[in-house]
Amino acid sequence: MTSPRKRIWGWWAFDWANQPYNTLLLTFIFAPYFASAVAPDPVTGQALWGWMLALSGLVIAFSAPVMGAIADSSGNRRVWLLVWSAFYVAGAAALWFAVPAADTGTIWLILLAFAVGLVGLEFGIVFTNATLPDLGTRDDLGQISGTGWALGYVGGLVSLVVMLLFLAENDQGVTLIGLPPAFGLDAAAREGTRLVGPFTALWYLVFVIPFFLWVPIKATAQRTTGAVRRALAELGQSLRALPKRKSLFAYLGASLLYRDALNGIYAFGGIYAAGVLGWSIVQIGVFGILAAAVGAVACWLAGKLDSRFGPKPVIIGCVALLMAVCVIIVGTDRSMAVFVPVADGSSLPDITFYICGALIGAGGGSLQSASRTMMVRQADPARMTEGFGLYALSGKALAFLAPALVAAVTTLTDSQRMGVTPLIVLFVAGLVLLTFVDPDGEPEFRCAPS
Repeated sequence: MTSPRKRIWGWWAFDWANQPYNTLLLTFIFAPYFASAVAPDPVTGQALWGWMLALSGLVIAFSAPVMGAIADSSGNRRVWLLVWSAFYVAGAAALWFAVPAADTGTIWLILLAFAVGLVGLEFGIVFTNATLPDLGTRDDLGQISGTGWALGYVGGLVSLVVMLLFLAENDQGVTLIGLPPAFGLDAAAREGTRLVGPFTALWYLVFVIPFFLWVPIKATAQRTTGAVRRALAELGQSLRALPKRKSLFAYLGASLLYRDALNGIYAFGGIYAAGVLGWSIVQIGVFGILAAAVGAVACWLAGKLDSRFGPKPVIIGCVALLMAVCVIIVGTDRSMAVFVPVADGSSLPDITFYICGALIGAGGGSLQSASRTMMVRQADPARMTEGFGLYALSGKALAFLAPALVAAVTTLTDSQRMGVTPLIVLFVAGLVLLTFVDPDGEPEFRCAPS
């Protein structure tokens, strides 16, 4: 039997393995590359990216809870994790074909490939999060979750450093250390940057192995016959019972809003820097290194605070911080920093955005880590997997909202800067709903403190 320490390390390995999809593809390397080099222009690129994320969010929202319920009913959770891993790897690897100034058909195929990988990432997270309560006592989970997220940030940081030093080229065709892309890759065809997709796929394949070897994935003894019908019936019962669980209902609503806003920051931060500040892929990568480094330390500290004071204070502090960051971003472009005009050529907007990157790294990871431990406190201990299925539903039920709002406001105003403003509203609404959340959940569903 695998030792408890080994199980925890295996669980942490999943965070390390999957983080590059967020760090390299969704935020710092591929997304800004797509908007600035693959799409016709940055504004069109941001809008197309937003609609792709909105549509993939809808797919995830309607299918994730159903797929999770089916897996619970059939008992084939490990098989489903392998399926989602295949989606992740195939979608990421296909991004190699995102050539500069691509034709319309290629652009749509690249967006589809990214969405497939994103579905694999999100569904995989649903299943792994549901195993968190099996790793320790309630009071241990905050530190386990926080350390896992910190290690994920470190994994994202290491992968980003490798990309910037040896592969991703700037407009002059060289990497951060002034060398051409490794392996004889063609800088003119942006092959160094395009390799980020296959690199992310390979990273996952290698580093996810300890998870499958060391983390026991409980299988149910239920019959596979009628699994879909049974799963849909159970999901319907859970949804109908939600209004009676006031604290859980408020928490799912709050997390729906603030997680959607956070995903909006991740999705459009690099695109914003490329289009509004004119940053190169290498500059955005440095921004990402700063965010990941600060985020790793912050997640580790937040995990300790979570274990000592509970997740709710950590969540509120992080939401307030990220809301302030959005205000700063809206007030910063080449002509001003935090709404204060600056001289032409001033580096103050760049410095301001680097600081925002550090704050996003600190607040974003800590928020997500504390959120999954809060879910453990809100869920019925006897039905934890179902609880995380609802958590996934809340995270994706309106996952299209932030990207759609950003895309719509960007299109209507023809301004990337104004396109960020809907995220502020989502954070505020999430804070309001958090006031109705009992930090320990309803008394009848509380796990006994250790």
